[in-house]
Order: sequence, then C-alpha cells, then structure tokens
Amino acid sequence: MNLSGHTKPFAVLGHPIGHTLSPVMHNASMEELKFDGIYLALDVHPDRLMEVLPSMALMGFAGVNLTVPHKEIAFRGLTTLDDSAKLFGAANTVEFTEDGMVGHNTDGYGFMKALEEAFGKTVKGDSIFVLGCGGAGRATALQAATAGAKLLVLADIDAERVQKLEDEVKSVAPGVEIFQASEKEKQVELCRGCDLVVQASPVGMKKADPSLLPPEAFREGQRAFDLIYMYPETAFLTTARESGAEIANGLGMLLHQGARAFEIWTSTEPSVPAMRKALEKAVYG
Repeated sequence: MNLSGHTKPFAVLGHPIGHTLSPVMHNASMEELKFDGIYLALDVHPDRLMEVLPSMALMGFAGVNLTVPHKEIAFRGLTTLDDSAKLFGAANTVEFTEDGMVGHNTDGYGFMKALEEAFGKTVKGDSIFVLGCGGAGRATALQAATAGAKLLVLADIDAERVQKLEDEVKSVAPGVEIFQASEKEKQVELCRGCDLVVQASPVGMKKADPSLLPPEAFREGQRAFDLIYMYPETAFLTTARESGAEIANGLGMLLHQGARAFEIWTSTEPSVPAMRKALEKAVYG
C-alpha cells in the first residue's frame, strides 16, 4: 500500500469499534483493484457523531460506514436520507456529495444478496420466521416484507418490541400476514411451517450458546439463516442442518452490505472475491 496526498480515506465509526471487520474487507478489495484508498476504523463517542461527520467531509473523506450505536443517531441527525435509510430508520453508510451528506442503509441489500447467494432465491412468496426483533431482526423483517414475503412470524420475549415491529411492517407492507410468537411451544409450531428461518438475536455470539430453537422446529426443505458470522456454524445452524434444513451464516450479509457501500461512494464495483477471502481468513483462520 503506497499512501500519498492523493490517497482517498474511508472509515467506519462506532463506539466501541474494535470488533469491526470492515477495514479487513475494504482494504483487501482496494489493494486488489489498485484503488488509491485506505479504510480506517475510528472510535467516536455517540455524542460527537454529528460534529465529526461534517468535519470528515471537510477533511476529504470519501465515505463513511456506521456501526452500533451510530446508525439511529445518523438517521435522526442527517438532513438527506436515501429511501433505504428511511425504511429502516437507520443509516449505516454516509455519502459525501457536493450538496451535503446523504444517509443510506445497505443492510437490507446485503441480507437479500446473501440469501440469493446461499440458497438461490430471496424471499418472494415466502413465509418467514424472524427470531429476535431488535435492530437486526427489525431490519430483516422490514426488508423481507417490502421484498415480497407473504407471511412473517415475529418471535421475541419482548411483547412490546414485537407489537411495535408488527405496526411498522403493516405501515410499509399492509398485505403481509403477521403472527406473533413469544411462547416456546408456539414458536416451534409456527417455525416448522415457515420456508425461511432467520436467527437475528445475539444468542450464538458466544461459542457455547445453545440454539434457541429445538430440532423439532425445523424440517427438510427449509432454509435457515443466522446473522451471526464469527463461526462457520452456530448451534442454531447445526440444529437446523441436522433436521434437514439448508443453512447459511451471516458472513455473506456482512460482505455484500460493505460491497454496496463502496459502490455508493465510488461508483466502482469492488472486488467481492478479495473481500470474501479476507473476511474468511479473519473469521475462520
């Protein structure tokens, strides 16, 4: 990497930021493309985010990603928002333009691309079980609803969170049928009837975490997708696979949301193979 006064800086901002793999994949892609850029990870306190972003624009940063807890702060603080950010109520990508900053959200795009890559289809006409209705589950449900899913089962122990998400889904896709599932027995019954099962809770981030769903919740012909990507196979995915379901983890979603962000910033297609190789090496060794 040869840095100079012409090198374009990019960054991901978060608090904390040590967990991020965005620099790994973006720098690998830029090196493969011989693109004169560098991608950094910067810890920015949430209270300072909306001061820092305009300063980065003035300093010549070519693009910024945002991770926890900055996505919602940027959504509220940015004047101009792309439709993707408006849908999710969060911005994970900031584009610097001559007319100012624009907030985008590439998480939904990454989710759909990952499903298509792993299973050969997305969600059109599917019944989908969403396990965990927090930030990630919310984005998953909203994206699926607007992309043609016919039915959603929203599963979470927080009834208020589930109801809020149901209301949001109905506002953007009133034709989608919705069921709520908080009790384990009902979750198992409804999950087994769904085409796609999405694990969007943080359970599984620790290697010893058990599957939140038992074997009888799965069946042959199902697709099971875990948004967690730090292991090739979580307990959730192992349980689903042993019950006959096709499985995929969240590494593809991480990859494709990042690739889309680079396209937004540069109008250049990144090297997805280089990004994938770098991520797999970093995550799996």
